[in-house]
Amino acid sequence: MILAERAARLQAEAVAASAKAEAADAKAAEALISYLKLEIEKLRRQIYGSRSERKARLLEQMELELEELEATATEDELAAERAAAKTQTVRSFERKRPSRQPFPDHLPRERVVVAAPQSCPCCGSSKLSKLGEDITETLEVVPRQWKVIQTVREKFSCRNCETITQPPAPFHVTPRGFAGPNLLAMILFEKFGQHQPLNRQSERYAREGIVLSLSTLADQVGACAAALQPLYGLIERHVLSAERLHGDDSVLQKHTERMIEMI
Repeated sequence: MILAERAARLQAEAVAASAKAEAADAKAAEALISYLKLEIEKLRRQIYGSRSERKARLLEQMELELEELEATATEDELAAERAAAKTQTVRSFERKRPSRQPFPDHLPRERVVVAAPQSCPCCGSSKLSKLGEDITETLEVVPRQWKVIQTVREKFSCRNCETITQPPAPFHVTPRGFAGPNLLAMILFEKFGQHQPLNRQSERYAREGIVLSLSTLADQVGACAAALQPLYGLIERHVLSAERLHGDDSVLQKHTERMIEMI
């Protein structure tokens, strides 16, 4: 009876492992299909151009679906490996992954050497000679670091004429500003380049221990826009000096259709 129960349990585990492996296989195949569809749509956009906002939104939705499918397939694969480890009748599922590209050469390398043994673990002899080394590269990131720059301006008094001299105050991009140029560039890039609203930026900075309210960030954006106005004027004159301008009229056409419907 005990042997029969054990055999039944092993069989049930094998069936479960097989089902999880098949589920992981199905998720991987679905992810592959979504990836191919996404690539086809990107190629179409490259060949024929962006034809409508609906196509752009469809492309973004396909990217989100592919992200979810890839994450789910990896989760199912790990579950299938754990289930297959409990039985000898089911082989662990292995999902095909694209070959990883080498890390860029411009990234700095930090060499961490693991201490070698002082003696042979087999015979205990200390006469060891180096044959070579194996290097394992791990990609790592240094979290964003905030700092306060203190610009010290010393005052001096002349003993002859009693005139007080002091270096001028440091230059700020915005009037009465407190933000450095790198911080201002990051705020503008997050807003206009990464499409991150100021309220989300404020929340993220607060989680990092820096309190920057929405109104404060908006003031900085407005001040930067005013400071960049001369550069904007130069770009505007350069663009308008061309004989022909090309633009996307899909938004204008949609607003025109809405106005016609309202009439």
